[in-house]
Amino acid sequence: MLPRPRSLTSRLVITAVALVVVVALLVSVATTLALRSYLTGQLDNEVHSTLDRASRAPGPIDRTFDGPPGAIPGGDGDRPNVFGQGVGTLTAWFYADDEPGLGDVITEGSDGIASRQDLSTEALEILDGLPTDGTVHVVDLPALGTYRVAVTDSGPGNEKVAAGLPTRDLDDAVSTLVTTEVALIALGGLLALGAGLVVVRRHLRPLREVAETAHAVASLPLAEGEIDLAERVPEHLTDERTEVGQVGSALNTLLAHVEDSLSARHRSEMQVRQFVADASHELRTPLATIAGYTELARRRPDDAEAGSMALGKVEEESRRMTALVEDLLLLARLDSGRPLVREPVDLTRLLLEAVSDARVLAPGHHWRLDLPQESVEVIGDEQRLHQVVTNLLTNARKHTPDGTTVTVSAQPGGFTVHDDGPGFSPELVDHAFERFARGDASRHREGGAGLGLALVQAIVSAHGGTVTLASTPGDTRVVVRLG
Repeated sequence: MLPRPRSLTSRLVITAVALVVVVALLVSVATTLALRSYLTGQLDNEVHSTLDRASRAPGPIDRTFDGPPGAIPGGDGDRPNVFGQGVGTLTAWFYADDEPGLGDVITEGSDGIASRQDLSTEALEILDGLPTDGTVHVVDLPALGTYRVAVTDSGPGNEKVAAGLPTRDLDDAVSTLVTTEVALIALGGLLALGAGLVVVRRHLRPLREVAETAHAVASLPLAEGEIDLAERVPEHLTDERTEVGQVGSALNTLLAHVEDSLSARHRSEMQVRQFVADASHELRTPLATIAGYTELARRRPDDAEAGSMALGKVEEESRRMTALVEDLLLLARLDSGRPLVREPVDLTRLLLEAVSDARVLAPGHHWRLDLPQESVEVIGDEQRLHQVVTNLLTNARKHTPDGTTVTVSAQPGGFTVHDDGPGFSPELVDHAFERFARGDASRHREGGAGLGLALVQAIVSAHGGTVTLASTPGDTRVVVRLG
């Protein structure tokens, strides 16, 4: 069994050559059959003509003819030639059933002179056994070859007459045609092979260019670091009206998707690194404070006031660390996709309680509550939604001066917190919900760890909602939509 070609070029060329050869063979077979049928018909017509002339002749030819060299018996000087004077023409007469019959065939000697030759007894027996309906039959005659012969019983004396012509010329013509066709098919196959290789390789060149782009991308280091995936299939190979263009366009789409995914992965890695660095920074300060006051208490074991102050500071920093760790733990749980409680929550009551608490903590601010006539109810985790509202009000309270008006309004499916304070700095608006994002680049402890708004976004997202921020001096608005 021949191995199957692997390359697309080989398969296409072999297929094209096979189609050319098959079509040429079909045409050749049809041509050969048509020619053979035509020549056979012509030969049969000549056989019938010869039989007709032989059946009208008065009898067998006198074989004692002694004419000039090259003359055919039955010509001028004998009776008229009824055989068409063709070399190979045979005739035979059968007068009675108990007689073998008489017949001859025109032959051509080595000297080029045509003469008559008696038919052998075997040949006469074969001819005598043929039907007398005038139908042409193919017979093999000893020492003469293949003949097409017709027999009739309508001779001049109602005797049986046979006439025939050899198929040698017909067979030679068909054989020559077949030989020529085979040679032409072989030559056509070779030409189709050469032309196919040139044409297929030229048309597959764009596909090789697409493959080169894919190989170039595959050789890039994509495992780590920032990825610059600039390799693309050239624009002239992305026409989707062609098959190669569809492949090129699909590859470019895939590369763009991979580039976006790798960029997102890189940003995620950088965020994780920054998150770890920020968390370490936030924990380092309270730990250093605890270590310092513990060392102070250990050095002054008899100083009750110093010991009490040290314990107070340790307790304060411990609460700070506990709150920070709990916030980090909540973010980790939300990132892992842990489901929250899903139950009806009275958002109106929740906002009312949160604003009441804010009035106590920041009496210098003007707190306003805008609620609809009917109670607003949402589905979610009441404790986490309360944390969202508290964080937003705490952020407004800590980052705006006294006298700022903070308005909390409820709408079906969510709420809005608005204040007329100084607002966020322009460079911070787009990053306000990132973890440890704060306006002060020095990262001092004033104002918290920078996880409040990050928790807001994480909790709202876990509820299937969205949170948006718009801030300009005198107009800061946070809109929470719950799914």
